[in-house]
Amino acid sequence: MNATAPSLVLDSVTLVHGDGDETVTALGDVHLTLRPGEFVAVVGPSGSGKSSLLAVAGALVAPTSGSVRIGGVDLAGLNARRLTRLRRDHLGFVFQSGNLVPALTAVDQLRLPLTFGKGGDRRDPATLLAEVGMSHRADRRPHQLSGGERQRVGIARALVTRPGLLLVDEPTAALDSQRSQEIVGLLAREAHEHGVATVMVTHDHDVLHHCDRVLSMIDGILSEYAPQTVPIR
Repeated sequence: MNATAPSLVLDSVTLVHGDGDETVTALGDVHLTLRPGEFVAVVGPSGSGKSSLLAVAGALVAPTSGSVRIGGVDLAGLNARRLTRLRRDHLGFVFQSGNLVPALTAVDQLRLPLTFGKGGDRRDPATLLAEVGMSHRADRRPHQLSGGERQRVGIARALVTRPGLLLVDEPTAALDSQRSQEIVGLLAREAHEHGVATVMVTHDHDVLHHCDRVLSMIDGILSEYAPQTVPIR
């Protein structure tokens, strides 16, 4: 990784699903540059391409055309093994469903990623659980947690390795308004204080003031946010 390079660059990225006449353009000529410590939100209606954007930015799906660079590394030049290593060592993901390991307690969800990959600047699991308001549930497994609690553990797990790039899908979907503000505020602090470049997809317009930039996604096209043209759902 090049420490002086942008954390993420999408250059003329398109993503097309299907063949022949049965094609759907999920992303159309997307350009995005994200610097270390920058916190960017992406808003737009359901089905507009926001999840596709995260999948391509997170090296989970290869674009149909265009280039993706993370920390100056062009993903097109990486084989499957090197892509896996890049995701493990440099990316953090927060999925809408939480994606927790059923057999692990909340604190062990955070300890697990620390057993893999590079060392360096890591977060203390117990401290991070306290920051997301989950220290009192540290010994509980996912089936013993509410949807909002699982989401908070998922956010803490994504932050525990201090990734260079954090991709967040609807972090407040299962949270009340107060907890939503606390969680997005935490994401903003991680970005600004520790240089974690962050892309957050959200329908929650009440948390956008925490972000450095807000972009909109409509029909696969990414542009500057214009509130009067972007449906919330």
